[in-house]
Amino acid sequence: MTKVMIIGANGAMARILTARLLAETSATLVLYLRNAARLSQYADNARVTVVDGDVSDTAKLAATMADVDIVYSNVGGAALDQQTQSIVTAMKQAEKQRFIYISSLGAYDEVPGKFGEWNNQMIGAYMGTYRKMGELVAASGLTYTEIRPAWLTDNDEVTYEVTTLAEGFKGTEVSRQSVADFAFKVIQDPSTYQNVSVGLDKPGTDGDKPSWY
Repeated sequence: MTKVMIIGANGAMARILTARLLAETSATLVLYLRNAARLSQYADNARVTVVDGDVSDTAKLAATMADVDIVYSNVGGAALDQQTQSIVTAMKQAEKQRFIYISSLGAYDEVPGKFGEWNNQMIGAYMGTYRKMGELVAASGLTYTEIRPAWLTDNDEVTYEVTTLAEGFKGTEVSRQSVADFAFKVIQDPSTYQNVSVGLDKPGTDGDKPSWY
């Protein structure tokens, strides 16, 4: 039986992923987050362990992931590179290998055209942190999948296409359900998308900016 650790487990995509793993698989879950009371609905679920912890606490991370098979990270924020370093160090200490994590479109200047220019104006100040995160994971020796979603929506849909860095980025938006679906499929088959960075977008959403702007 697969055991999955979800770091940043109160995030919207993490919540979607948690619900699907419980409903559609036999996996057991370790949900790691600050203020574990926010996921109190899982307190009596025999397949779920909820852990209250900070991602910067490397020792606690390593102890918590001692018996997991796959680590999924949904963390974000200004100290993202430092947080990711803590996760990578913990995985090495715990001798874990398979890592799936959320990054951002534009982390590698891979978004073309006017949308790329607009995206850089909107979130370009954060791209150095995302790029550094990707570089440290790539150099870590872990088996990783980096997910770079387009601008996120709460649309009730699962529809997306996958692009590589070499192909550049397509589309401007994608639903959180779609991103969770991709992560779900990689967790189900960890032999897929190994040591690659993938972009996710909803087909047909090419343009200068997301539709709601």
